Amino acid sequence: MILKTITVGPNETNCYILGCSRTKEAALIDPGAEAGLIKKAARDAGVKLKYIINTHGHADHIAANKDFKLPVFIHKLDSEFLTDPYKNMSVFFGFSITSPSAERFLEDGEVMKVGDIVMDIMHTPGHTPGGISIKAEGVVFTGDTLFADGVGRTDLPGSSDKDLFKSIKNKLMTLPDDTVVYPGHGSSSTIGRERANF
Repeated sequence: MILKTITVGPNETNCYILGCSRTKEAALIDPGAEAGLIKKAARDAGVKLKYIINTHGHADHIAANKDFKLPVFIHKLDSEFLTDPYKNMSVFFGFSITSPSAERFLEDGEVMKVGDIVMDIMHTPGHTPGGISIKAEGVVFTGDTLFADGVGRTDLPGSSDKDLFKSIKNKLMTLPDDTVVYPGHGSSSTIGRERANF
């Protein structure tokens, strides 16, 4: 497995390149800004990006979608965030960020592949209605649902404190303790460490 973290933009959003060592095909997770930096990381890793997965639709996770001629995948409940600057919150920061529309919607329990890498999609709403987490080989990409020593905000339009904690308890905390957590912001952690703090 090839895994690269690129921290981009003013909100220091973690963008991830997840690739297959054999085929050199890769998924791009949350390209939030600085497309040039992300493209360089992909070249340096020797991978070919096949598609974009957005863990949710906030502007700091989707802003560079338009800079890659790749299919965009997101959960249906966040799909309108891609094209609506009010829903993706960018307008409130003086910008009008939009993305290409989703080519298709990701569902809870869906299995995706890139090369030999198998990814399980988990619907983890709370921070946004359509937030997802992506489980692969010993790792989980949690977007803004779960951070190292913290959880996502629930004071934004469409967010829900109740849904967030339900997602963490019923989905993420069922994973093995040694699962590495790669969040949307900040450093990585493990499910075991976050379970002890939850």
